[in-house]
Amino acid sequence: MNKMSVKDLKDLKGKNVLVRCDFNVPMKDGVITDENRIQGALPTIKYLLDAGARVTLCSHMGKPHSVFSAEVKLNKKDQKKVDAGETTKEAIIEKAKKEEPKKLTLAPVAKRLNELLNGKVVFANDVIGADANKKRDNLKDGEAVLIENLRFHWEEEKKDEAFCKALAYNAEIYVNDAFGTAHRSHASTAAIVEYGIIKTAVCGFLIEKELEVMADTLENPKHPFVAILGGAKVADKLNVISNLLEKCDTLIIGGGMAYTFLKAKGYEVGTSLLDEEKIDYCKQMIEKAAKSGKELLLPVDTVVTDRFPEPIDEKIQVETVPSNAIPANKMGMDIGEKTRKLYADKVASAKAVIWNGPMGVFENPTLAKGTIAVAQALADVYGKCTTIIGGGDSAAAVQQLGYADKMTHISTGGGASLELFEGKVLPGIACLNEKK
Repeated sequence: MNKMSVKDLKDLKGKNVLVRCDFNVPMKDGVITDENRIQGALPTIKYLLDAGARVTLCSHMGKPHSVFSAEVKLNKKDQKKVDAGETTKEAIIEKAKKEEPKKLTLAPVAKRLNELLNGKVVFANDVIGADANKKRDNLKDGEAVLIENLRFHWEEEKKDEAFCKALAYNAEIYVNDAFGTAHRSHASTAAIVEYGIIKTAVCGFLIEKELEVMADTLENPKHPFVAILGGAKVADKLNVISNLLEKCDTLIIGGGMAYTFLKAKGYEVGTSLLDEEKIDYCKQMIEKAAKSGKELLLPVDTVVTDRFPEPIDEKIQVETVPSNAIPANKMGMDIGEKTRKLYADKVASAKAVIWNGPMGVFENPTLAKGTIAVAQALADVYGKCTTIIGGGDSAAAVQQLGYADKMTHISTGGGASLELFEGKVLPGIACLNEKK
């Protein structure tokens, strides 16, 4: 993907630049609990400020009800309460109008950015209103303003053209550095360029790295190329499985989705997680692998329990059984010791590996051994193999285990990574200018 980046821009001094970041950071009681996404955005922001640009930063935070407009869509949890007669839509909206601007404001992010960037960042308490416009007008060379949560406006997700124009305001250049939302076709991620409102559109350093490492590995992988997929459901990764089977030499399946594949082979899976509607699809993928000479590996042994742990981290009794002999009253929860060795050996002989999704219930120490084994296997080939972690739970696992510095690349976007693995063109990247 030959897209222009901020490095291709010339004469930035005095230019007004709109930067889409991903500042959707975890918060507790108004305090940022993990600032990895803020740190990830800093190289692009610093580059622009050092070049003398006047920078407007924008991002979403969480999933507000968009209470500042007439078009309010309730989330599933609140809609259930309304349907049950426990409350009314109007009551939920009134409560949200008071609480959401406090809970989902980007003000704490602006404060932290200001600390990290030596007082060069101010905060605007609206998105396209008087305060944002005034502060954007008053920026001096090498200064930045972070505007309020984009999703306080329903127009953001609806790609409203008038909203795009207001968001662009005085911007001459658009920079997308939010890979985590690059698969979303929203006003700030794609439409602002698609409508022709800002014509110079490039990626930041974060997206540039994602494209260089992930896209290039998928398009021109070194062989043997191994793909590892885990997580709960086959339905979540339908196109990913099919696309990767066309590119990799070996596809490894683990996690909850493995039991649908085992069922497709005619095995008993007990009370394990099962996508019954996808059994035929799994049969098709097994056949596709066989016909194309690709290796599709499934667990040969499985860690089972009587029930799902509640709470998630409770101590629980387990046993390991062959994957073709799971008892009818047992639930598969992790890959067994023989499977862990099988998968690790396959990684050891690879030249490129991508991994998305845990091998079991990683949140429980007893059921995390499969995920730990895969992370360890990838760390062991550091320097000899390209290892890519496709965001989400896999990224959290390698970071928690202390293996982050032993991976070639850890993606910042779980959903965006999956769509890239599917072979999709991401709207937030497709709209950017091609290199000449």
